[in-house]
Amino acid sequence: MADHYQEFQGLGVEVIAISTDSIYAHKIFAQSSPSLSKVTYPILSDHNQQIAQTYQVLNKDTGTANRAVIIISPEGLIKCILQYPNSVGRSIPELIRVIQALQFTQGNNKGAPANWQPNNEGLTIQWETVGKI
Repeated sequence: MADHYQEFQGLGVEVIAISTDSIYAHKIFAQSSPSLSKVTYPILSDHNQQIAQTYQVLNKDTGTANRAVIIISPEGLIKCILQYPNSVGRSIPELIRVIQALQFTQGNNKGAPANWQPNNEGLTIQWETVGKI
């Protein structure tokens, strides 16, 4: 995520990392991890697990949050939640594509079909065409 932070900023996206670890664990990890030293966006401690519970990503067996990406619109609406097994990493190109598709569909009557890419036309959303396209 840190390697692509400028791309997210270019899309007008704010990135916040949230972990159920304490701020002390974050500090030690930041001092010892080369990958975390690249992070320039906020990292929040959800040590009481309220955020993970609210977004339903808390693994109650381990007391940790599942790996998840939650895309929230500027209006505060949840637009997408992606949860990954801890053994599977995120696909940054796919996250960027999803954000671009959400931005493309915002405020127009177009949908972004499967495998939509920027500069594709999209689909016109009309009640008459539901189930026919």
